[in-house]
Amino acid sequence: MQLKPEHAKFSAYFNVDNGTGKIRGIYAERNAAVAPVFEAWLRPLHDLGATTVTLRHTGGTDHLSFDAVGLPAFQFIQDEADYETRTHHTNLDVYDRLQKTDLMQAAVVLATFVYDAATRPERLPRRPLPRDVPVSPPPTTTSSTPATSPRP
Repeated sequence: MQLKPEHAKFSAYFNVDNGTGKIRGIYAERNAAVAPVFEAWLRPLHDLGATTVTLRHTGGTDHLSFDAVGLPAFQFIQDEADYETRTHHTNLDVYDRLQKTDLMQAAVVLATFVYDAATRPERLPRRPLPRDVPVSPPPTTTSSTPATSPRP
């Protein structure tokens, strides 16, 4: 695996992937350095029921591909709302099952995290890369003249 220069510019990936339930917190994905940051961001949201930061890792969501290459990626903790037992990947996973107040709460929590990450002076703390991964050098150009193919 070779990292592109954009890897260093990436801030964070936040994932809401478990149906309509209210957000109750966030998985810090074994990133102990990010936990106090998330605790501070959640403090003003406690009255909405979002209070938990856990170092635990969770699987089965789209954040895993980012995490696997050393990018900060996090899944929110949500109320179940029958998602895993009844709705997930079934014909019951439809608009009519959405719970408006849960989605409004989740939108506030997610918007807060995105805003706080975007306005933070430094990047969020990252876990060490999975292994020693070289960064790809930027492409080099040797001439401003367009390449031409030889004529037959």
